[in-house]
Amino acid sequence: MDLHHQGVERVIGVYLLETEDGLALNDCGPSTSIPALKERLSERGVALTDVRHLLLSHIHLDHAGAAGSLVREHPGLQVHVSEIGAPHLVDPSRLERSARRLYGDEFDRLWGELAAVPEQNVHAVGDSVLGLGCFPSPGHAAHHVCYLDDEGTLYAGDAAGVRIVPDRHILPVAPPPEVDLEAWERTMDEIELRAPQRLALIHFGVVEQPRDHLRRLRRRLRIWAQRVRQGMSEEEFIEAARADLEEEEGEAPYYERAAPFWQSYLGLKRYWDKQLAA
Repeated sequence: MDLHHQGVERVIGVYLLETEDGLALNDCGPSTSIPALKERLSERGVALTDVRHLLLSHIHLDHAGAAGSLVREHPGLQVHVSEIGAPHLVDPSRLERSARRLYGDEFDRLWGELAAVPEQNVHAVGDSVLGLGCFPSPGHAAHHVCYLDDEGTLYAGDAAGVRIVPDRHILPVAPPPEVDLEAWERTMDEIELRAPQRLALIHFGVVEQPRDHLRRLRRRLRIWAQRVRQGMSEEEFIEAARADLEEEEGEAPYYERAAPFWQSYLGLKRYWDKQLAA
């Protein structure tokens, strides 16, 4: 379901799924997109109160920012998240401080309120959640998890990058502060081992050729990582990433709405700085 974030199509999506315990959302978007979320649900004959569970890939605001606001309106909503991410839903103050440093004056316009989720509504995920397989998928973020259903759909969050389907170009979006290149390589190994039939991306759409997608994601991540390691400036990195995108897709500014290049530069720069300091 397209949340039309900031009035733009194919930037943030969420998925509505049937589980063994009723309807669930995979990710929920930010609080600024709650009206659009309700509208998309209504188009399917579903009210917010019909949704029993929220399956979060991770706690970044474009994926989980609305969780507390939704639970306040619908107290029966049960929120499933990684053990690492759970405390930051219950007390999002640290998460909000970090995001406000990154986004500055744009925070409120982009994301809106970041409300706490009551502790009793938060559940740390295990190997299985509501009949779906679940596994840690760090790299993009330490608190990232993926879900896999019986039909072979892997709900990938950001672990499989950003690709605005039907386009082919892939961005290994890597914002600060927790990008881990070695962990991300292992995550791609784990996804390949599970041999999913398709990848459901939040940004944006369903990929029907997972093996090819993951191969190209690995290659792009390594290229980006090397560019930053070899000393590219932020301006040079953005210019090179934009040139790669335009070579494959032509004019495609919508990619940068979903995954701003400057964020990935900062995330990768932080990663390499930490490696040098270790």
